[in-house]
Amino acid sequence: MKTYTLALDEIDTIVKDIAKEFKSGVVILRGDLAAGKTTFVKKMALYLGSDEEVTSPTFSLQHTYSKNIFHYDMYNHGLEHFISLGMLEELERDGIHFVEWGDDRLIEILSEAGIDVMSIDIEKIPNNKRGYKACMY
Repeated sequence: MKTYTLALDEIDTIVKDIAKEFKSGVVILRGDLAAGKTTFVKKMALYLGSDEEVTSPTFSLQHTYSKNIFHYDMYNHGLEHFISLGMLEELERDGIHFVEWGDDRLIEILSEAGIDVMSIDIEKIPNNKRGYKACMY
């Protein structure tokens, strides 16, 4: 597990580290509302060469940027709804997938399917900083 304590203008530090280590698979993003999950995806997409506007897929469930950056949000419906829509198959597509509000059960399912998984827990801390805990499975 790697940990970081960063201000918003320092987020490129974790973005570069993750991009070097994790070329494809699923990144589970967890944290309270407004912790910075979508902000992290925005920075990653930009670093990976996408110039498209990154917005939270809270109401649409999935957004795609460039051809190989995928962004999902499970907040409103949860894992069972995600599965019922056939979205697990989407996570097998070549590219990097960011899933906001994913849980341990999703990590378990993906790991059992042989899909590379990383979780990043984001925590708001004083002085407008965020704590990041990145873990590979």
